[in-house]
Amino acid sequence: MDGDLGDFLRSRRARIRPEEVGLPSHGRRRVPGLRREEVAQLAGVSVDYYIRLEQGRGPAVSDAVLDAVARVLRLDDTEHAYLHAVARPRRPAERRGAPRVRAGVQLLLDSMERTPAFVLDVRMDVLAWNAAADAVFGYSRAESDGRNIPRHVFLDPGSRDFYPEWSAVAVQCVAHLRNLAGHHQDDRRLTALVGELSLKSEDFRRLWADHPVRECAYGVKRVRHPVAGLLTLPYETLTISEDTNQTLLVYTPEPGSETAERLALLGSWASTPGVPERTERTERA
Repeated sequence: MDGDLGDFLRSRRARIRPEEVGLPSHGRRRVPGLRREEVAQLAGVSVDYYIRLEQGRGPAVSDAVLDAVARVLRLDDTEHAYLHAVARPRRPAERRGAPRVRAGVQLLLDSMERTPAFVLDVRMDVLAWNAAADAVFGYSRAESDGRNIPRHVFLDPGSRDFYPEWSAVAVQCVAHLRNLAGHHQDDRRLTALVGELSLKSEDFRRLWADHPVRECAYGVKRVRHPVAGLLTLPYETLTISEDTNQTLLVYTPEPGSETAERLALLGSWASTPGVPERTERTERA
């Protein structure tokens, strides 16, 4: 993902008006937002040094310089960490086998009978899931490509029906994937995924070019299930292990809510012998 550092810095320069940082805004400006020399001045570095940093050809940059640039560009905590990651790319890692989920983690998933939960890796591949998640998302019947969240969002036509707020889900998905990509630039499969989505989806390509960066640790997602109807699903994420780079995502509907009742009913249907498998996601509820 060459050019990420420069693209990121340019996108963040463009969103800050000169008057916001105490600079005069009069006169013609060829670019929106701050000029490179203005960022350099405010960060306390030479213009040449900042230009080389933005072009990705400078020497190893210090924490102090990155922190100063982050302050000038008003980066939030997630963007600040992303800047440090992309400014110091790591060597490509050796090829490894497919990631495996510990048996104890699968037991934990299975113990949450009424709570949809699954395990993600840094490519947002769904590695393991429980019966409740399968009842909602149909992972056991999906092809392996269908168990990757970005591929489902951008390449599956049915995702626009499945997610009533598809545009917001798409932005969130790209922002989270870009954050992961910044911290795992040595992951060839992640780089290949970004390339595939860029080629196959104009929506992904446009959003990726905007350089959103976000850590989606919690939130609320709404899905339109073809059998259970509209589900409002608050979620929380937990890191399983720094060594495996795996994350546990758990949907936690409010107890006694309509969504909780629908999930319970959906779980009963899914476990009842003779009940037909749920219809495809492309069908409307």
